[in-house]
Amino acid sequence: MKLVHTVAELREEVAIAKSQGLSIGLVPTMGALHEGHASLIKAANQENDFVVVSVFVNPTQFGPNEDLDAYPRTLEADCKLAEKMGANVVFAPSPAEMYPSVDATWVEVTGDVTKVLCGRTRPIHFRGVTTVVTKLFNLAQPDRAYFGQKDAQQVEVLKRMVKDLFFNLQLRIMPIVREADGLAKSSRNTYLSAEEHTAALILSRSLQAAKEQYATGERDAAKICAAVTASIKSEPMANIDYVEIYGLPELTPVTNPMVGSNLLAVAVKFGTTRLIDNVVLEDK
Repeated sequence: MKLVHTVAELREEVAIAKSQGLSIGLVPTMGALHEGHASLIKAANQENDFVVVSVFVNPTQFGPNEDLDAYPRTLEADCKLAEKMGANVVFAPSPAEMYPSVDATWVEVTGDVTKVLCGRTRPIHFRGVTTVVTKLFNLAQPDRAYFGQKDAQQVEVLKRMVKDLFFNLQLRIMPIVREADGLAKSSRNTYLSAEEHTAALILSRSLQAAKEQYATGERDAAKICAAVTASIKSEPMANIDYVEIYGLPELTPVTNPMVGSNLLAVAVKFGTTRLIDNVVLEDK
């Protein structure tokens, strides 16, 4: 496996792979890799001949007073995990390498898909995501790109971008990976104290209860949200940002009664750490 830091180096590696007729899988990450990322890299390795993993803490998706400076940076450990899972190249650029112009060029998806949920309180976040992912798509020229369902709104935003900009690639969306106690894997879990970690287990328990509520016939979105909200509020350390349901795809307003596929998403703070989680409610 090779570690490269510049656009020129990555382009050279991609050109060699393309010249050999190899299919390319891309796994974009912000580093601090965990088992969730490992599952993406493993899937990319199984489905492609050549795998690029990007490790880049993207400054443009962080708003004022967010955790850009404190975000964990563990490149050496990331490279070891990426290599173990089958990556061929780790691309770890600097911010100046990825944003060479003082006046940046942006790629932005508009509409409800970027305005609800996290987009309501993090108005620049998804513009930063779509811009950096576009750059990575252009550089790695992947046949397939891998993302996790935990970031469900990001997934829907990227689906729209890929469709609207005619990217010639397949988005592969992989299931949420959870710790043994049910907490969704996240790089931000390292911020949690032991007490906050235990408190945060209310998220997966509440979502599972909602899934069971739906399975037994409940189709009133307001009632499901109310039950999840009450459950999370029963944990004194939880500070709710949102508990909401939207229709899939594209996070459309939910119908009542609910039909088709719907996303139940939550964002909750434990101490200073904001966690997100979700479950899809649909009839099998």
